[in-house]
Amino acid sequence: MPSRKKTTMFASAFFTCICSFVIICVVLATQHWMSSKVRFSGTNSSITVSLTYGLFSGTCKQFVDVGLQVSEKTFQVADNLSNIKAKSMIIAIIVILVLSLLSSLLSSGFTCTNAVSNPYQTFLGPTGVYTWNSLCGIFILIAMILFPVNIEENSLSVELAHGCFSLLQTPIKSEHTYGYSYWIMLLIIFLNVASIIIIYFYDHARYSKKKEQERPIENAPEDVILF
Repeated sequence: MPSRKKTTMFASAFFTCICSFVIICVVLATQHWMSSKVRFSGTNSSITVSLTYGLFSGTCKQFVDVGLQVSEKTFQVADNLSNIKAKSMIIAIIVILVLSLLSSLLSSGFTCTNAVSNPYQTFLGPTGVYTWNSLCGIFILIAMILFPVNIEENSLSVELAHGCFSLLQTPIKSEHTYGYSYWIMLLIIFLNVASIIIIYFYDHARYSKKKEQERPIENAPEDVILF
């Protein structure tokens, strides 16, 4: 059975890993990644399309110049994209988040195992926790970088607006606001770092204790050693 200190430290790391896993599920499930307002030129007046969307679905509303709402639709992101590059990047972000979900799940399993037992394999200990938490954090960081790149480079909001309302003309101006589904990914990175720090302190304390136990023999007087 593990010591009380080990159980406490790994149980704390397990809690952070589970929180990370839950937040990744929320990020994938919600559609509050981006809120955009795209203004298009019209025959007699300009038209503004307001969009709120995530990786899978979203809603779009069309307004005329005076602020009167004309129509509202829900849409599937993949179905509304004609740009292959933009669509491929959305799929890549989803795959990366699924990989981060698996990494977080594995990290939860490793921390739980160490909290209740003493695994013999080295990788099942702190090394495995470091590995899976690091991978999860890296995957999340990549997803956070790719999404804004897709917005700016591939005009994702404009593409989705055209998919909602096919008769729109030339876009004039666009405004983007990142939603909570995007920003809470920073919390996932923080939780992964917290897990690594917790296990590092435990590992460091265990190493220091081991050295302390070896030191009395090293520092013992010569006559005692001879005796």
